[in-house]
Amino acid sequence: MVRGLAAVLLVLVSARLAAAEEKRLPVPAVSIRAGELIRDDMITERAFAPNVLGVAMFIEGRQILVGRMARRALLPGQPIPTNSVEDPWTIARGAMVKVVVEDSGLSIVTYGAAMQSGATGALIPVRNTDTGVIIRGVVQPDGTVKVVDGS
Repeated sequence: MVRGLAAVLLVLVSARLAAAEEKRLPVPAVSIRAGELIRDDMITERAFAPNVLGVAMFIEGRQILVGRMARRALLPGQPIPTNSVEDPWTIARGAMVKVVVEDSGLSIVTYGAAMQSGATGALIPVRNTDTGVIIRGVVQPDGTVKVVDGS
């Protein structure tokens, strides 16, 4: 009888320790396609045992996800790896963008085609539509590209 009681206590203590070690992570409530902006209603939380998560890095806060863009498909109920979301693009690949070059108070404006998508602050290549020359610039919040020194 004492052994039976001890076994029950051991099981209860083990269950409590396991519950204490569980990690609650945000997970998609619905399938989220690559390129789709993540809204708050698309996210829920789920508890995971540490041995299920392994050594991979997963997003731990809902606030990190909302307003960002999925880089790949995210499946319902699955933890979200840190490298599978990014800031939304300010400029899409192939879009016509205003290119600004500023030097010593002189400002030159031309237009070009973005050769890759980029969020604000990203360094992207742009093909000048007049000359065909590829230049590199930093994406600005207003959607223009500012040419950096040496480009």
